[in-house]
Amino acid sequence: MRGWALFLALGAPLLAQDFTQRGFFEARFTSFPHSAPNDSGHAVGEGLFRYEASYRLSPGWKLNGGMDARSDTHRQVDRTAHLSWWDRERARPAFAVRGASAMWHRGTVTVGLGKQFIRWGKADILNPTDRFAPRDFLAVVDNDFLAVPAARLTVERGSDTVDLVMQARFTPSRTPLLDQRWVVLPEGLPPGMRIIDGGARYPGGPQSGMRWNHLGAGYEFSASFYDGHNHLPVLDADTVLTPAGPQVVVARNFAQMRMYGGDAAIPLRPFTLKGEAAYFTSSNPLVNDYGLYVVQAERDVGEWTLVGGYAGQWSSRTPRGLDFAPDRGLTKAFLGRASYTIDTNRSLAFEAAVRQSGDGVWLKSEYSQAFGQHWRATAGFTLIRGDREDFLGQYRRNSHAILALRYSF
Repeated sequence: MRGWALFLALGAPLLAQDFTQRGFFEARFTSFPHSAPNDSGHAVGEGLFRYEASYRLSPGWKLNGGMDARSDTHRQVDRTAHLSWWDRERARPAFAVRGASAMWHRGTVTVGLGKQFIRWGKADILNPTDRFAPRDFLAVVDNDFLAVPAARLTVERGSDTVDLVMQARFTPSRTPLLDQRWVVLPEGLPPGMRIIDGGARYPGGPQSGMRWNHLGAGYEFSASFYDGHNHLPVLDADTVLTPAGPQVVVARNFAQMRMYGGDAAIPLRPFTLKGEAAYFTSSNPLVNDYGLYVVQAERDVGEWTLVGGYAGQWSSRTPRGLDFAPDRGLTKAFLGRASYTIDTNRSLAFEAAVRQSGDGVWLKSEYSQAFGQHWRATAGFTLIRGDREDFLGQYRRNSHAILALRYSF
């Protein structure tokens, strides 16, 4: 008993100094004014509990972990009670390991092992070089990043930083559910013909990449390389005969990909100029070689932060396969973001993507207010308009309003 008393008296305060935790519970309500041909619902209720903790074992070692528990009213969340590690479920898992990693740091060297978030690039809204960052695209325009199981080595030497990543197991982006509004069904689909999920064929082997960043006098740039697979799928559709009639079976494949990219930032007197570009090649005959680029300017004006630019793409040939590509869907468009801090408790934010042809428009506005130290309410509206043949315009029936209440600890 004396030993435990001594630990509580001396060890517990030291443990508390090395252990940190945070989290929140959020209730979110989304309202859709219009119904969709494959989704008559107008309202979705969601609940998310997120917990994150870290513990410093020694001056060099640190453990990080996080978990999510969620539910909803629209079956975007799996109803089975299992703990997800690989994030390969079609729907969002009810319980998931958000991250679990060990970090070691000494001098100019940092090593990360485990499930972690890895972000590359300098641009906002769209990052062509961000290849280790799959997302949850169940609601295409409101998405969140997924962590990947990887080993990461970062070495800093003066003004240069080298980042080496080896992803142990492939993590796909989560695509919209076939029976919900974020999947736009083809026109002219015969009555009674169903579209059935044919599952996914996940590639084996690791994904690897390297990024070198240089900080100069009045500028910063980087070069990056990725060798692996695209976390966004190529869709393979086949018509099969069943006792109920012909059905369309859609399977997801993930094409081999190599990326050569770079980004740069130059602080100028009126604004900061940023650029990011990447070229993608693939051995898959259904996928074309293509490039993405973003050029933007960023400036702070009082309490305003303003970002505006253009995203473009170029292709070597016409693709023969059908793919789900939100990154390419935001190209050939003017992109913008603005945020205004009203005071310490209130803020406004705006985002926009406007196709240069005018065929697609996405406008998002959001107001957030804190109440005390723990509570925050957020209200927002997203307007989507355009032509059915445009990536943004095809979601024109998915304009929506959101209301969220969060308790943080």
